[in-house]
Amino acid sequence: MTSHLPGPGFRPRTALAMSQEAAAAVLDGATLDAFREICDLADAPVLDDLSTPRAKSLLAEVDLLVTGWGCPALDEEVLRAAPRLRAVVHTAGSVRGHVTDACWERGIEVSSAAAANALPVAEYTLAMILLAGKRVLERARDFRVARKRDDWLRTPPTTGNYRNTVGILSASLIGRRVVELLRPHDIEVLFHDPYVSDADAAELGVERVELAELFARCDTVSVHTPLLPTTRGLVDRALIDAMPAGAMLINTSRGAVVDQGALTDAVLAGRIRAVLDVTDPEVLPADHPLWECENALITPHLAGSQGNEWHRLADLALAETARWASGSGFLHPVRRERLAFLA
Repeated sequence: MTSHLPGPGFRPRTALAMSQEAAAAVLDGATLDAFREICDLADAPVLDDLSTPRAKSLLAEVDLLVTGWGCPALDEEVLRAAPRLRAVVHTAGSVRGHVTDACWERGIEVSSAAAANALPVAEYTLAMILLAGKRVLERARDFRVARKRDDWLRTPPTTGNYRNTVGILSASLIGRRVVELLRPHDIEVLFHDPYVSDADAAELGVERVELAELFARCDTVSVHTPLLPTTRGLVDRALIDAMPAGAMLINTSRGAVVDQGALTDAVLAGRIRAVLDVTDPEVLPADHPLWECENALITPHLAGSQGNEWHRLADLALAETARWASGSGFLHPVRRERLAFLA
């Protein structure tokens, strides 16, 4: 494979590979101009089909691909057309959809904006934890119906966030960020991840517990586990049934990590509450009972980067491109050996 080596003065030949919609959302004119200052960026349109004559012509020259949502798989056939390709900078989180085994076998370096995308998910989670503790949604609903204040001096002792116990399931980037955001609050944080030791948990400032204990002890459990073959249905009926009465389950990871039927039964029975940014299936059928259930809040997979938060993804990708071109290497590399633990 022939290619220039990154280093001072190196301007990598670069192409954008993603859907047209993703490019329009994430990469504004100012960002594209910034990319042009550090690399030889191919002209629009972006590559959303890597089998066309134009795509193959560009691939023959590229050192670096900046990818995004909708990027086609970078398989053996694509890589044969891209003999100089040495690095991929992804403007979103997971690279599973397009970085194939062929990329790793080629030794292509990969970076992801997963760290940037973790921030808004963690912020959403923190907001929902605090709102859940204060029973904001239920009390707002009751206020709307009664049109008068309740007797605030008779507020049940289960209302509020002081000394609540919150459980974080998984030491993902997002899970760790939620732990950080919870530190200023008077909340006890429990943590479960089979790959995190007691010493690592202590360094995070949390108590590591087994999975069953996490669900049995916590007022709120927040799920941040990636969907892998080993985690599908991880939050099963036994765990859900073990949650204290009135507890809250928050899921911002993937719907299939949770047994949707068991969760639905528990929420409809009024045993627990749920905040679901993801479900299984991703959009529940129109007649699904959770849509009308007062104990469930369903949001349209909005916790991740949206709107002005896309600029954070672009900024990270731009910084990674500049580092790689200068020979400094990626600050946010994706390692093949870590894929089994990543979303």
